[in-house]
Amino acid sequence: MLDHQICERARVGRDRRYDGRFFSGVRTTHIYCRPVCPVRPAQGKNVQFYPSAAAAEAAGFRPCLRCRPETAPFSPAWLGSRTTVQRAMRPLLDGALDRAGIDDLAERLGIGSRHLGRLFQRHIGASPMQVARTLRVQRAKRLLDQTSLPMLEVAARAGFTSLRRFNAVFAEVYGRPPSDLRRRPQKKRPG
Repeated sequence: MLDHQICERARVGRDRRYDGRFFSGVRTTHIYCRPVCPVRPAQGKNVQFYPSAAAAEAAGFRPCLRCRPETAPFSPAWLGSRTTVQRAMRPLLDGALDRAGIDDLAERLGIGSRHLGRLFQRHIGASPMQVARTLRVQRAKRLLDQTSLPMLEVAARAGFTSLRRFNAVFAEVYGRPPSDLRRRPQKKRPG
């Protein structure tokens, strides 16, 4: 909940500590601003407070062209290219590269595949394909630990296109075949 008095003091005083924590919509101009807006503050009776830029826009306000509320702290624009990587991770976690290529993922994000690769390298230290491969191996490892599915089914459910590729990746990552990683029931010791 936003406390009207605290928000009003922060808005009039242009308190940077509140930047990105609330937005003020001016009813007379139908514009919403950040608390640090350099424009002369509107009269308090004409101001309404919102917890997010989206809430202000939903109420019919336009963003201020001076303080640019879409670049407030904690907004996607403020986070910069890290936001693009976060947006790309969601489909990767859902197996997007198991079904399509890097070009399709980049197109969904509205950028080129080379740029997406550079962003991943900068923020994650690995390419999208390397991340997808790691996620596939992790899914397969969980299935090996938690189920008794046949290897072909584990490979398919984890996102591998073939059993041969599944075995090759496991040998590369773990230095052994996937069947060696499957948990076997512990035999009871006599005694």
